[in-house]
Amino acid sequence: MSDITRAEVCVAACADLFAGAGETLASPMGLIPSLGAKLARLTTEPDLLLSDGEAFLLTPESTVEGWLPYRKVFDVVAHGRRHVVMGANQVDRFGNQNISAIGDHAKPTRQLLGFRGAPGNTVNHRTSYWVPRHSPRVLVEAVDVVSGVGYDRAAGPFHDVHRVVTNLAVLDFDTPDHSMRLVSTHPGVSVDEVQKQTSFPLVVGEVTETRLPTDEELELIRTRLDPQGKRDKEVPS
Repeated sequence: MSDITRAEVCVAACADLFAGAGETLASPMGLIPSLGAKLARLTTEPDLLLSDGEAFLLTPESTVEGWLPYRKVFDVVAHGRRHVVMGANQVDRFGNQNISAIGDHAKPTRQLLGFRGAPGNTVNHRTSYWVPRHSPRVLVEAVDVVSGVGYDRAAGPFHDVHRVVTNLAVLDFDTPDHSMRLVSTHPGVSVDEVQKQTSFPLVVGEVTETRLPTDEELELIRTRLDPQGKRDKEVPS
């Protein structure tokens, strides 16, 4: 298939977040992460459990296949068998995330969602972030308020900030001090462009190009998972 869009590259990158997950509860938040989790379930990770965020486990086509009431989610969280993909209004070089407020916490200039489940997610199980607009306002030197806990503030057997997928690149924290590393740039994006849109120096080693979705994955994305093409509104090419 031809004419692969940036959004489809991002969906495949989000699917790869769940590589090797096995029987893990996937909690993707937002359209692109949700498409990625469903794509992983249909291809490489058939044992992945998809949650609707409320009480049900779903197939990739949103058919109910199990019951997981809200109170039971905390049992899964406490045992680390969950991978949540959250958004981030800000994320810094050590993976601290802010979805609470912009500015001084005592007198913010902008109120956001609040802390929500971010602290518990980040200290109890694998967490990744999806950033649809990679910019210096989002990839910041230090977050204004710590909602999700990064590597410079937490330790423990279940703390695992895995990756950040943006509309420009894939990044992780696989460095000696757990500072953010550029893993791959999406097709057509340069390393310099990613760095220019980031407020702090990234660790740059052997940067690859983010893989393209396979023909099978494209068929699934376009005909089964998102036939209306909503993905392209979130990540324009």
